[in-house]
Amino acid sequence: MLILLPPSETKAHGGTGAPLNWDELSFPALNPVRQDIAADLAQLDVDKALEVLGISEKLRPEAESNTELFASPTMPAIERFTGVLYDALDAATLPPAARARLAIGDALFGITRASDMIPHYRLSGGTKLPTKDGETPTLKSRWGKAITEQLAEVAQSGELVVDMRSGTYQQLGKFKQAVTIRVESVQEDGSRKVVSHFNKHYKGQLARILALSPADAYAVDDVAAIASAAGLTVEGPQPGKLELTLVV
Repeated sequence: MLILLPPSETKAHGGTGAPLNWDELSFPALNPVRQDIAADLAQLDVDKALEVLGISEKLRPEAESNTELFASPTMPAIERFTGVLYDALDAATLPPAARARLAIGDALFGITRASDMIPHYRLSGGTKLPTKDGETPTLKSRWGKAITEQLAEVAQSGELVVDMRSGTYQQLGKFKQAVTIRVESVQEDGSRKVVSHFNKHYKGQLARILALSPADAYAVDDVAAIASAAGLTVEGPQPGKLELTLVV
C-alpha cells in the first residue's frame, strides 16, 4: 500500500543531510522533469519569485531558500512537510515499516517516498514557473504523464495507491485506479457537508491508521475495513467506484 499525501506550503527549515542527490531519490524516472523545474526555480530572481509564487515580502526567506536549492541541507521528506495533516500524522512516532508506506505528491519532486532526503523550497502546484526561455507553462503541462506513469508502475508492482492529494496536486498526475478519500460532516439537520477546514486533520489521522495497520490493503474494501476497525466511520465504495467517504 502506498499512501500518497498532499504537500504543505509550510515546511521545516534546516536539516542535517547532505545537499540534494538526485540519484538517491525514489522514482528516478521523474528526475528529468524534477531537474528542469528545480533549475528554473533556483535561478528565479527573489523579487520576481515573490510575484510568481504569490507570496508577500514577509515571506521573502521562503523565496530566498529556492536560490539555495542545490546547496542547502536536506531532511526526510516526511519531516520536511509540516501543518495540520502532518501534525495529525505524527510521523516522528511512526516505525520504519509504517513510514515506508507513505509518500508525498508535490510540485517540485512529483512523488517522493517518506525517507527521500529533500531540501527546503517553496513552490505550489498552481504556480506558472517561468522557464529560461521566458515561457510560463503550468506545472500540470510540465509534468505531463510522468507522475501518472509512475503511479501505474506502483500499482503494477502490487501496491494499492491510496491518493489523499488535494485537487491541485491530483491534477499534476491523475491516477484513476487509486482509492480516494472524501471527508464529510453530519449537520444538525442530518444533511452532509464536505469538510474543508479540518479535511487535512482527518486525512492525517487516517493516513496514520493505514500506515500502522498490521494488515496490508490490496483493494478499496481493505482500506475501509482497516479504518472501520480503528473506530472511524467509513462509507462506500459505491459499485464500480474507488472513493470512500470518511464521516466525522
